[in-house]
Amino acid sequence: MADKKISEVLKDLTPAVVATDENGKPYTTFVTWLIAKDDNTLRFAANKDSRTINNIKNNPNVAIEVFDKDTALSIQGKAKIIKDEIEDIPFPVSVVEVNVENVTDNLFPGGTVEGQIPFKHTGDIQKAEELDKKILEELKA
Repeated sequence: MADKKISEVLKDLTPAVVATDENGKPYTTFVTWLIAKDDNTLRFAANKDSRTINNIKNNPNVAIEVFDKDTALSIQGKAKIIKDEIEDIPFPVSVVEVNVENVTDNLFPGGTVEGQIPFKHTGDIQKAEELDKKILEELKA
């Protein structure tokens, strides 16, 4: 299901909440390594050994909640791991591709969102930005 709003909102690293199924119960995690490959396809990266990646291996159904100015997108789709591990990253990171099946703007009447989830790196900012750059390049490949 093509949705132009996805490409508009997910141009670069995007803070979002990813929901997976874990033994019949929802499991959510916060990600920042998320982009739109095109209007029908998302890509995100997560720790290879994370519950999120393990859950996707068992059940490909995912939901992703993205907040941006005047938008609260709920995106549903099927996920698959397209790269088990990104090379030259100091810890094991997998790349996941999501085939978008449905997009709903869940912003309720009379309310608005003023922007993305506020997020910034702490600690060694330079190393974090270098890591972000490497992972973003892999997501866009």
